[in-house]
Amino acid sequence: MDMQQLAQRAKAAAIHLAAAGTDTKNRALEEIARALKARSADILAANTRDMERSEQQRLSAPLLKRLRFDDAKITEACLGLQSLIRLPDPVGMTLSALELDQGLELYKVTCPIGVIGVIFESRPDALVQISSLCLKSGNAVLLKGGSEAAETNRILTDVIAEAGDRAGLPNGWLALVETREDVTGMLALDRLIDLIVPRGSNAFVQHIMNHTNIPVLGHADGICHVFVDRDAEPEMAARIAVDSKCQYVAVCNAAETLLVHEDIAEIFLPRVHQALVAKGVEIRGCNRTAAVIDCRPATPEDWATEHLDLTLSVRIVDSLEAAIDHINTYGSGHTDVIVSGDPDRGVRFMNHVDSADVFYNCSSRFSDGFRFGLGAEVGISTNKIHARGPVGMEGLMIYQWRLMGDGHIVADYSGQTPRPFTHRKLDKPFPA
Repeated sequence: MDMQQLAQRAKAAAIHLAAAGTDTKNRALEEIARALKARSADILAANTRDMERSEQQRLSAPLLKRLRFDDAKITEACLGLQSLIRLPDPVGMTLSALELDQGLELYKVTCPIGVIGVIFESRPDALVQISSLCLKSGNAVLLKGGSEAAETNRILTDVIAEAGDRAGLPNGWLALVETREDVTGMLALDRLIDLIVPRGSNAFVQHIMNHTNIPVLGHADGICHVFVDRDAEPEMAARIAVDSKCQYVAVCNAAETLLVHEDIAEIFLPRVHQALVAKGVEIRGCNRTAAVIDCRPATPEDWATEHLDLTLSVRIVDSLEAAIDHINTYGSGHTDVIVSGDPDRGVRFMNHVDSADVFYNCSSRFSDGFRFGLGAEVGISTNKIHARGPVGMEGLMIYQWRLMGDGHIVADYSGQTPRPFTHRKLDKPFPA
């Protein structure tokens, strides 16, 4: 089946999935969780083959870490599915209700976007997250994973699609495509595909944006910062900095730059240096940092680099304003953290840092759809329209205006003696 046929089938399925009941969708999610556990041996075998091939091809350590899909990842995926089941159905929610006149009522009601095309990197767990979010939000989905995860992605797609069939989902709501030609074909189908979500490098995301008329939702780089303010508690700041960098280095919400206020640098830097070196982190510091701790010299490129590895750029700054200016200059608008003993300075930081996620006294690694209570995430958006930050189900929804009348016509509201509108807010849901 070619790309056009897959997209046409997904478009037809999306109409039916949009109208599927909550019980049907939750039953499908339960069936998927059961199937993942039942087929775990087959899934692990497929992933082992992908890992062995990728190791022979000398893929980088961060990519290999993303590629691994083991028992722990299966358990985590099933927990995500259970979390999603517990969330309310996002389809058909009344966002507003307004009486235009007696018997003429206008409702703003949530509905799915339609067909989502997702192009993602080597993480097979992303396939489970994306497909389950699309299912619960009533969207059909076309998936293109990295070739390094080909066998894992195939079996996961088969398991999920078969589980959906058993639960009564429309045929074709989920499909996996595998070639670069498929991606090119996908980007040309603006009459069938409603949204593209790319997950990859800056250059890759820019390529997608430049080669399609379909709306694109996503982020390029994850150049995240932790700023340790002048009155931060050193032990807390060190724990947050280490967790932000080291808890999982190969992800977009891991910290890449540590900024330290000059007033605390001589106390804080030796403490955090010891903890980071113990984790195997290579520190690249500015000249002022090098005067306090042992590190490699940082280059201008380091401030604008997403390392996705055990490498951290460190800079001493003169003030809160200097930290904000550095972040807004070099950051990617993803996730940035301030560690401070002064909540007012924390709020000032949040008000002035132009990022999707801004945190006070906690790790950048909390920037995640599951941790935000969204069930999971399709990706993280640094866009400033529609959806920003971790994109869960709400980011896969749009809305309809639904007007309920009783023979009303516009002619009665125009002319020399028009009937007036009441425009009275109503406190009631759409009469489903």
